[in-house]
Amino acid sequence: MYPLKFHKTLTPEKWSDYSKSKQLLMIANELNRAGTWLEKGDYEDVDRCYERAFELTDLTVCDQKWRNSLKELLRFREILGYLYVSKNPALNKLTQSTLIALTSGSYNMLNAVG
Repeated sequence: MYPLKFHKTLTPEKWSDYSKSKQLLMIANELNRAGTWLEKGDYEDVDRCYERAFELTDLTVCDQKWRNSLKELLRFREILGYLYVSKNPALNKLTQSTLIALTSGSYNMLNAVG
C-alpha cells in the first residue's frame, strides 16, 4: 500500500476493523461531498474528494474481507477514474447509489428511519 496523502492516520489494519457497510458509506460520503462541490463549480475541491475516495477504495481493495467482491470494487475504481476526469454530476449520483447497494448493510444504514 502506498503512503496515504489524505488519511495519514488511517492504516490498512485500522480500515479493516470497519465493517464493509461502514467502509462503503465512508467512500460514498466522499462522492456526496464531490456532488456538493460539483453543484458549486469548485472543481479543485471535487478533485480532492475523488482523490480521498481513491485512497479509501484502495484500502478497501486491500482488505481481505472483500476478496470475493474484488471485481466489483475494481470496476467501481475504474468508474471513479472516469468521474475524476469527466466531472459528471449525474454519473456521480448514480455511482454513489450503486456503491451503497454493494452491501445491504450500507443501504440499510443510510436509509434507516430514525
